[in-house]
Amino acid sequence: MKEMPMSMPTHLTPSQRSELASLLQTTVQAIERQSTLHQEGLSLVEHAQQVLQQDGDDAPQRAGDREVDFAVSERDGQRLVALRRAQSRLNDPDFGHCIDCGVHIPFERLRIELEALRCVACESTHERKF
Repeated sequence: MKEMPMSMPTHLTPSQRSELASLLQTTVQAIERQSTLHQEGLSLVEHAQQVLQQDGDDAPQRAGDREVDFAVSERDGQRLVALRRAQSRLNDPDFGHCIDCGVHIPFERLRIELEALRCVACESTHERKF
């Protein structure tokens, strides 16, 4: 990771930050609502226990459904963590700068991927590593 200057000026206007804050809040609430519906109001652990208890005699038939169910819950949980981190960083002067190269992440990219940490070029490189 490259070092960024200590006092890097922000490229986002106050109205853009406000829009991102609103989008972040709306997205977090939507995922939380969807997760609650998906898990029938149970915690992730309670939901997992319930799914496992439902297997009974049809366990082989439900194995695929269970894996998809857990994957969806895991994905939503990871996205919520990333979105909440973005919310906590939103007012930092370096919010919206690539964590690898320091360039400005375009506002339109941030609107589409609210939790983006890298510019497109650095994200492509990062994804190829994994």
